[in-house]
Amino acid sequence: MDLSGTWLAVGADEGLRRRYPEPDFDDSWWAEIEVPGHWRSNPAFADHDGPLLYRRRFETEPAAAPGNRQWLVIDGAFYQTDVWLDGSYVGDTEGYFFPHDFEVTEALGKQGEHVLGIEVACNRPTDKTAKRNITGVFEHWDCLDPDWNPGGIWRPVRVEETGPVRISRLRVLCAEATTQLAILTFRTLLDAADATTVQLRTTVGDTGFVEEHTLAAGENRIEWRVGVESPSLWWPHALGPANLTDVSVEVVLADADGADTETDMGDRVSHRRQLRTGLRQVRMKNWITTVNGERLFLKGANHGPTRMALADAKPDELEADVVLAKEAGLDLLRLHAHVTRPEVYDAADRHGLLLWQDMPLQWGYKGIRKQAVRQAREAVDLLGHHPSIAMWCGHSEPLAIDNEPGQVDLSPGRFFALQELPTWNKSILDRSVGRALEKSDKTRPVIPHSGVLPNPASGGTDSHLYFGWYHGDERDLPGFAARIPRMVRFVSEFGAQAIPDSDDFIEPDRWPDLDWRRLGRTHNLQRSMFERVGLGPDAFATFAEWRGATQRYQADLIRFHIETLRRLKYRPAGGFCHYTLADGHPAITWSVLDHDRKPKEALAALTAACAPVIVVAERPRPTYLTGAPIDLDVHVVSDLRTPVPGAQVSATLSWPGAQRQWHWEGDIDADSCVRVGSVEVEAPSTPGALRLDLKLVAAGVTAASGYDSEIVAQPTTSL
Repeated sequence: MDLSGTWLAVGADEGLRRRYPEPDFDDSWWAEIEVPGHWRSNPAFADHDGPLLYRRRFETEPAAAPGNRQWLVIDGAFYQTDVWLDGSYVGDTEGYFFPHDFEVTEALGKQGEHVLGIEVACNRPTDKTAKRNITGVFEHWDCLDPDWNPGGIWRPVRVEETGPVRISRLRVLCAEATTQLAILTFRTLLDAADATTVQLRTTVGDTGFVEEHTLAAGENRIEWRVGVESPSLWWPHALGPANLTDVSVEVVLADADGADTETDMGDRVSHRRQLRTGLRQVRMKNWITTVNGERLFLKGANHGPTRMALADAKPDELEADVVLAKEAGLDLLRLHAHVTRPEVYDAADRHGLLLWQDMPLQWGYKGIRKQAVRQAREAVDLLGHHPSIAMWCGHSEPLAIDNEPGQVDLSPGRFFALQELPTWNKSILDRSVGRALEKSDKTRPVIPHSGVLPNPASGGTDSHLYFGWYHGDERDLPGFAARIPRMVRFVSEFGAQAIPDSDDFIEPDRWPDLDWRRLGRTHNLQRSMFERVGLGPDAFATFAEWRGATQRYQADLIRFHIETLRRLKYRPAGGFCHYTLADGHPAITWSVLDHDRKPKEALAALTAACAPVIVVAERPRPTYLTGAPIDLDVHVVSDLRTPVPGAQVSATLSWPGAQRQWHWEGDIDADSCVRVGSVEVEAPSTPGALRLDLKLVAAGVTAASGYDSEIVAQPTTSL
């Protein structure tokens, strides 16, 4: 029975808390509210921080068969709840992204009409350096409204009926996968009303497996493995088809007279769980990923919630973001510090898009170690069967920071101190969460935390490198990579903010007198960083000029960062994740798609830079003096799984009134980066624009790129 729909709700106070669970309580004056949903999506609670009291009246029929059991299941609530049924306390929950269940057989059997009361709390953190709610980006992120509260029953509530034995937890993982054999591991928690004997029937595609087990009353943990011969493997879209396999697990009751024929047993299924998985194997070594033994350079982007009010997102919107990432040439989406709706995981499975799954932990926390470890195990139970999930990450940037929205006041000294010195978040919380993920899922790589520099306690992790935004110049990445190669093994954040085309919320007609404070706090604009990189709004006569300049800057930064990292393919770079794909609310952020999914200029740059085959040069300097040497290596990067024979590469260097050309020809190996030659010349004596155009032509493959620079006259000296 699905209890979704219209409920009643009111803000909690001490008097109401004591009286509202009673069945005869008068709730006629309460506001209507939709479940699933967030309370702030309702005008009556648009500014409410909770707690809220929810009520729902419903009717039930008697259990379908003697001995059957009934369960109340809350699929997701932000963030803590206390649950009452017909005036009696049922229990409490903590954790927003996984289901919580309670047996209510006795309560539902007493009568046919019922009242369900749920108090929902989602306290906003008062000290963001020591948060206690494990809600990730929903309550602390620089890409969402910091005044938003995600509170509410955001996933369905239902009553479920089973036989005497229920599958209360089911973990399905693919441990091994080759073209000859795939092995799935199963771990289940069976809740038995009484001691009994059951058969566990497992079906994986066309393969069946049956075991008999004696259960004690209460919880019983059982583990087993199923081998599938000659499996149809699941592949990321760059490597092959995303073949999916149906899995079912049934608990079949033993017949009272000992009959165990398939017919007799088949009529006595106590509980059945069905899901869809993929048979594949993911490994990572030195930040280089293999899927089913095939090496894959990961081209990715970070992705936050599709909508800030995630419950309000339509299923087609959730799938559309996966499709947009795939169409941009990406192999990977990093679900940044949140667990999202099931539709995203299902879409990624079908479309062959890999996912980097973060735990919903970002920046500073305190006193949550046990709860975080528990939720890590719940994440594996909930999501482990999805073949698209390639890796787990415990914590994004475990730094205890609390910057004012729109401002960046973390000094370099404090930043490096937080990175290098031991902290509770890095040393205790993240190690515990990392161990819990590794113990729960031995089939995937686990990253304890993201964005941590090499320090005395570790060799560092993936890198967050914001050259051209928070630090340095956008041209600094190649030199930095040459000096410290380990820092570009996997760059999981880089980028720059840009003004979106969907700009009603900015009120551009007020230019230049925009509401800068509101744009900073509510819509994430970092004006000081725009000014740092020479894009301060005071330098532009019109809003359109400013917007265009920010979008061109973002596009160039993304393009040239990706070209640099792809030239370092496997030596040492294993991939990258741009920051970010799309906005979840009206915002000025690092996204390449705004909240209406209108593209910024950077989307085209990202797509071109992520094409399967690119021809690129070292980036020319902005200017060359006349007569100065120009020496630029030219590379071809191919992510194709087959060689490209007989490729012809040409380079054309043009300047006012003249040009020079170079030509090379040869084979390009599969999955490779090849230096094909160099453009070597003295800068022309004629000042003016300098343009380098590259082109690759081969059977079925073309690629092109261009670079602009300028020739300036040698300074003259006077005696």
